[in-house]
This record gives sequence, structure tokens and C-alpha cells, in this order.
Amino acid sequence: MKQYDLDDDLFQSNNKLEYLYHGVIQEIGEDTTRQGLLKTPYRATKALQFLTQGYTQNIDEIVNGAIFDEEFDDMVIVKDIEFYSLCEHHILPFFGKCHVGYIPNNRIVGLSKVPRIIDMFARRLQVQERLTHQIAEALNKVLQPQGIAVIIEAQHMCMMIRGVEKQRSSTFTNVMLGAFREEDSTRAEFLHSVK
Repeated sequence: MKQYDLDDDLFQSNNKLEYLYHGVIQEIGEDTTRQGLLKTPYRATKALQFLTQGYTQNIDEIVNGAIFDEEFDDMVIVKDIEFYSLCEHHILPFFGKCHVGYIPNNRIVGLSKVPRIIDMFARRLQVQERLTHQIAEALNKVLQPQGIAVIIEAQHMCMMIRGVEKQRSSTFTNVMLGAFREEDSTRAEFLHSVK
């Protein structure tokens, strides 16, 4: 099995991630010259770049001016938005559904922007608690609504395939701001709608 160092062509190809993945494959005892593994460092690099693309995105580009003045102040709910993220503790996937509700303050957002905002924060190394908070704060900043609510229900591979190995457990997190935090009836309506 060939050992690579910093002078090797793979490192000099200007893709340090490929080089590092190559080293990881060697360290677990695999033969990096085996046919099925020849392009694995390249594919793993592309996958990681895709799964962490949220670091290169920003809220202004995602919203792209899709905020509209509208005389509407009833609750808007977008539910069952699937997302995929990577746990920052083990770099293993966690995934699930996100539910978002807001009460407009004469401003609404294009509905496709809500899942895009979720993906921007999910496509980073994350913990579910922070992810929930970041989504709520970003939407609150963009919309300045009367209230915002975000609930995430997720399954974590770091609990399912290693450690405690509990395949049927789910983790729920929520952030309630404005009217959703202050008014029991508003919060109850949202929770009933996404149940």
C-alpha cells in the first residue's frame, strides 16, 4: 500500500480534502489502489463540499428581494420541510422535518425561500438546537413579523448507528419568538396545525 506525503501529486493537485480523505482511507486499513476506492477521495470531497455549502451562502442572496408588502396578518405555516445536516460532534448525518410558522406584520416572504433558508443553515456542521435557533432568528430578521415559530423533529445517525444505537428515537427542538412565545392561544394553534 503506497503512503502519500506532502510532496505527492495528489496533495499538489490543490485539493487538500482529497489528500486528507486518501489518508483517512489508508488509516482505517484499506487499500487505496483498489478499484472501488480509486476515486473515493474525489467523490467524498465533492459530497462534503455539497453537504457544507451553507458556509458559502448568505441570507440576502437566498431571499433575493422576495419580501412583499401585503395586508395580511393571519398565521402562515410551512410544514414538513425535509432537511439534512451533519452533526458537528461526529460528522454523521442527522435529518428530519422542520415546521415554520409566522404572523406577518404587513410583510410576507416567497414560500420557496423558507426551505432555502433552512437548507442554508442545515448545510453546515450543526447541532439541532443551534439550527432551530438560527432559522428562527434569520426569518425574524428578514420578515420582522409579529411572531415566528420553528420546530425541528430529527433523527441522528450518531445515536442510531453508534453509541447507544437507538433507531426509533427522535429529537424535538423549538424556538418561539414574539406572539408565539407571549400568547398561549397562538402557540397552541401552531402546535395543533403541525401535529
